[in-house]
Amino acid sequence: MEKPRVGIVLGSDSDLPVMEETARILQDFGVTYEMTIASAHRSPDLAAEYARTAEERGMAVIIAGAGMAAHLPGVLAAYTCLPVIGVPLQGKILNGVDALYSIVQMPPGVPVAAVAVNGARNAALLAVQMLSIQDPELREKFRRYKQELAEGVVRKAEKLKTGGKAIV
Repeated sequence: MEKPRVGIVLGSDSDLPVMEETARILQDFGVTYEMTIASAHRSPDLAAEYARTAEERGMAVIIAGAGMAAHLPGVLAAYTCLPVIGVPLQGKILNGVDALYSIVQMPPGVPVAAVAVNGARNAALLAVQMLSIQDPELREKFRRYKQELAEGVVRKAEKLKTGGKAIV
C-alpha cells in the first residue's frame, strides 16, 4: 500500500460534505491521501501528534478544513515543516468570513496557505501543484486539466454564440 502524500484533516465530521471534494480531486489525479478528524480545540494533542508525524508517514502536504475560529490549519502548521493549506468553511453566523480571517492572519514564521471559503477543490489543486514540483508526470496531468478547463470555456462560449444556453 502506497503511503499517503496528502493529509486531509477536518475539524469536525460536519465538515465532511465540503471536504469530500478535496478527496475526489486528489483521487482524480491519482494522489494518495488519508483523511481524519482532529480538533484544534477539542483534541489539540491529537492534532499536534498528527502534524508531528505526518512527514515520517510519507506526507508532503496537509490540507485542513475548519470553520468558525478555524485554528486547525495554524495549529497543524505549528507542529510541522510541511506546507499546510487551510480551507475556511462556511458557518451559519458569519458565512465563513471568521474562518477566512483566522486562517489568513497567521503570525510571521508560521505560514498557512488559504483558499476561498469552502474552496476544497482549489486546496486539492494547490496540493497537486505543490507535489508536481518534483513529479513531472503529475505536472503533465495538471497541465492537461488546465487545458480541459480552457476547452470547456470555449465550448460554452460557442454554444452561447449559436443560440444555445451556456452551461455554467
